Amino acid sequence: MGDTPDDERLEELREQKMQELQEQAQGQGQDQEAQQAAQEQAERQQEALLKQHLTDGARQRLNAVEMSKPEFAAKVKQQVTALAKSGRVNGRIDEDQMKELLRELQPDQKSFDIRRR
Repeated sequence: MGDTPDDERLEELREQKMQELQEQAQGQGQDQEAQQAAQEQAERQQEALLKQHLTDGARQRLNAVEMSKPEFAAKVKQQVTALAKSGRVNGRIDEDQMKELLRELQPDQKSFDIRRR
């Protein structure tokens, strides 16, 4: 089998496509790195705001909630951060205020009344 112009052209197209795919993969890797860096920066800013606006007791309570309910704790952190950014936090949030905030943000508990006959 000899190399025909069609075979050469096909090989050339394959190499070109492979090069495009490699470049595209490199570009996506850079985008992911940039996204990850931006997310880490946002997390650091959020933590700095929380340290600034929460007392030690409030932070400990929030950390305890985070151990058992990470999604709920993330929601509370976002709420506190939003309040702090909007200037609606006067002074620092203490433990009692954190308890109240947790109660307000907590989804309604469903209670079941079981009666035996």
